Amino acid sequence: MARKYSKGASKKVKRAVHKYKRGTLKSGGSGKKVKSRKQAIAIGLSEARKEGKKVPKKKKGGRKKKKS
Repeated sequence: MARKYSKGASKKVKRAVHKYKRGTLKSGGSGKKVKSRKQAIAIGLSEARKEGKKVPKKKKGGRKKKKS
């Protein structure tokens, strides 16, 4: 079975998570310190996507509205 993510993409994620653990990873837009592990992984994948690495497309949608 083929890999979903390329080795280059996993290196980007590894670097982002390492920076997050050190407390030096900052978000792109606001420049604030990243507070969650999920956010760090998303930043790593985003950087890999920009470089053209093999990464699946982002999921569409976002938050679901509550029924009232």
